[in-house]
Amino acid sequence: QVQLVESGGGLVQPGGSLRLSCAASGSIVSIYGMGWYRQAPGKQRELVARITKYGATDYADSVKGRFTISRDNTKNTLYLQMNSLKLEDTAVYYCNLERFPGNLGDYWGQGTQVTVSS
Repeated sequence: QVQLVESGGGLVQPGGSLRLSCAASGSIVSIYGMGWYRQAPGKQRELVARITKYGATDYADSVKGRFTISRDNTKNTLYLQMNSLKLEDTAVYYCNLERFPGNLGDYWGQGTQVTVSS
């Protein structure tokens, strides 16, 4: 079993910054990729950013240039640095771990709330 625990969410004003962390633990044999997804009320879950074991990254157009994803391989911890936050960034952010390409080997965290408000 693999457990993912997110932290770092909270309330922030527009233009502010937050850094999310996701700690992976348990029976982790290998990791193909890790990423962040978010879901706002009434909307579908969407990709925010992801990074593969090769170091390749992918960002949603809406966050490109503002968010940075990184991973500490020695600690199995994923990070998301979020700068210049906007109201539309408000959502529950979920950590995702891919054991291999596809979705059958995916694990998900419980989510952490990010609220951007004046």
